[in-house]
Amino acid sequence: MRALFDRPEPRRVSPGEYPLWDRALALLNRDLAVTLPEQEPLQLLALPPYDADEPENVYVALANGEWHGNYLYPDSADDPAAALAIVADAAQETVTECLWQAWPLCAEHGLGMHPREADGQLSWWCAGERLRHGPAHIRAAVGALDTFVRPRRPNRKSRRAS
Repeated sequence: MRALFDRPEPRRVSPGEYPLWDRALALLNRDLAVTLPEQEPLQLLALPPYDADEPENVYVALANGEWHGNYLYPDSADDPAAALAIVADAAQETVTECLWQAWPLCAEHGLGMHPREADGQLSWWCAGERLRHGPAHIRAAVGALDTFVRPRRPNRKSRRAS
């Protein structure tokens, strides 16, 4: 047991300790690489518990070790859908708060997206044109922002060199 004010040292979680969280983080890192290519991959960091009979607290952190928000709930480490949802929320919280910017942004609307269940998979949801009474939409599955091709806009003027 630690004293209340002892600051524990976080440790980097080794690959394979939490396999479902590792897989979920790999998907989030794909999206991070596409949307913020200057950022290094996110990582899992663990802090020891205050009480010996409690599990360690695992966080999603930037490559430099900074994190923000809640730890990953231990129960989510056994369910693929729950693991992806909790890691996506934690990754978004860390990136948004530590870098002071919305992440990920919808390429079409420039708005921050949020993870949401759609058709049986966790996807990035954009509020879209709702402020102008337009539709919200699913942009891509979590981990698949690199596969999205921007649709051609038929009413948009083409840019041609003069």
